[in-house]
Amino acid sequence: MKKLVNNIDDVVTEALAGMSAAHGDLIRVLPDVKAIVRRSSPVDKVAVISGGGSGHEPMHGGFVGYGMLDAACPGEVFTSPTPEQMYEAAKAANGGKGVLFLVKNYTGDVMNFQMAADMLAGDGVKVEQVVINDDVAVKDSLYTAGRRGVGGTVLIEKIVGAYAEAGATLAEVKELAEHCNANVRTMGMALTSCAVPAAGKPTFDLPEDEIELGVGIHGEPGRQRVKAMSAKEVTDYMAAAVVDDLPFGKDDEVLAFVNGMGGTPLIELYIIYDALANFLCGRGIKIARNLVGNYITSLEMQGCSITLLKLDTRIKALWDYPVHTPALRWGR
Repeated sequence: MKKLVNNIDDVVTEALAGMSAAHGDLIRVLPDVKAIVRRSSPVDKVAVISGGGSGHEPMHGGFVGYGMLDAACPGEVFTSPTPEQMYEAAKAANGGKGVLFLVKNYTGDVMNFQMAADMLAGDGVKVEQVVINDDVAVKDSLYTAGRRGVGGTVLIEKIVGAYAEAGATLAEVKELAEHCNANVRTMGMALTSCAVPAAGKPTFDLPEDEIELGVGIHGEPGRQRVKAMSAKEVTDYMAAAVVDDLPFGKDDEVLAFVNGMGGTPLIELYIIYDALANFLCGRGIKIARNLVGNYITSLEMQGCSITLLKLDTRIKALWDYPVHTPALRWGR
């Protein structure tokens, strides 16, 4: 399959160099450890750090900056970063108020972040971590024990990052991350597979007339394959799975996030958003905030995910809090 790359082995390194060149006013790249840190790091506040395999851009490096992440660790494509990357990123970002790791629930990420936390604790750094597991599609997968961490991660990074920016303590930002994780749910779908550059071929086989419901962000199998459906039918299926899982109820206020998997044009994402708004209106659920676009992708996969986060006054204020990162910015 055709890719705009030079050398397969240099994909992540060259992408990081490009990010540094494009966003040097916001971030700096530590090339020896392949970590992205906030330009002004360390800052006198709790350092909020995340990471994971590359191929999900702009997550996580695109969310490093004011009001969101202090550092991010990109692994190779669809591969967990190493404990050493996380350790060095945390050392560079730590402003003396402690470190919070936000970890998507994938086995390699959880294990490696825990090892990094142990290394930091050995240096006397206070570290907490919260594992995000918002995917309702499957209980266990090829890469996880329990539910996968997916679209909810973007929302939690924004909200918790704002809380840390506003001066919250390590215990407070951990509590908020856990609260948001308990109140956010996601489900995704795929129209096509994606191709990891090193493999050069589709990750999985999906016939032209079928779609995958509940697919993971690495192309892991979902709930089922079905014949292609209309945007409304797809939305109603995913929205029902998300709403019924928490459950979300009448008069709840939510943040509605329609995310593209990398290869889906915005015109289609807005069609999905319209169908989602109609579905939620029918359930008496109010959309108080929203986000539409490609924020946690799967290379060039065509598909989307729907995420709903239950809101309260505190979370709405933190969502509205100014943010200035390469991929998300408002209010500053």
